[in-house]
Amino acid sequence: MTQVPPPAPVGVFVTPVTPLQQNCTTVWCTATGKAAVIDPGASVDAILGEVARRGLTLDQIWITHGHLDHAAGAAEMQEKSGVDIVGPHPDDLFWIESLEEKGREWGMPEARVFTPTRWLADGDVLTLGETSWEVYHTPGHTPGHVIFFNRAARFAQVGDVLFKGSVGRTDFPRSDHQALLNAIVTRLWPLGDDVTFVPGHGPVSTFGAERRTNPFVSDQALRGAPLARPASGPS
Repeated sequence: MTQVPPPAPVGVFVTPVTPLQQNCTTVWCTATGKAAVIDPGASVDAILGEVARRGLTLDQIWITHGHLDHAAGAAEMQEKSGVDIVGPHPDDLFWIESLEEKGREWGMPEARVFTPTRWLADGDVLTLGETSWEVYHTPGHTPGHVIFFNRAARFAQVGDVLFKGSVGRTDFPRSDHQALLNAIVTRLWPLGDDVTFVPGHGPVSTFGAERRTNPFVSDQALRGAPLARPASGPS
């Protein structure tokens, strides 16, 4: 009899949404089919349709931070599904309160303000089916940014903290470049070089690859001269 390894504990699919191609990420417990949608910035019906097509049950909505492209569709998704909105950290309340104003500015009139069912703090643990997700407060891009990490799957969704080859912008109100770098080095790197992550925009990478090659936060860059800031990039 051949021993069949158990399936991975977590499933993942990514739906780029909004003109900024934000990586709305759906994760689920493979044992129970319970799913969480991370950062539904738009395209709510399409995401819910894909969740249903895969035979999953939407259980929660998770928010990394309050920017328009990450959070504008949360209220609509909650209204249509009845599930809780979890996150971000309360320091991003001012961004959430500005969603409708920003939506008008960016041609997204469907953007709506919401009140999270639960705010998050560093060290919180979320349960999704039989899986556990660690929450890390990672300020810098926004003051209330959080990331979600599944230790068993060696997987993280990091929002706009870190990208393949770049880091989050810090030219927004209450952004802090040094705080962002500190969050990456003290909160992300200790999770392990083998961790695969989905960023808020662009391709998937690993923490190890970014420590080797990222021009902003590689080990070599951190030992060198003062780090540059991205002139522009994902929001």
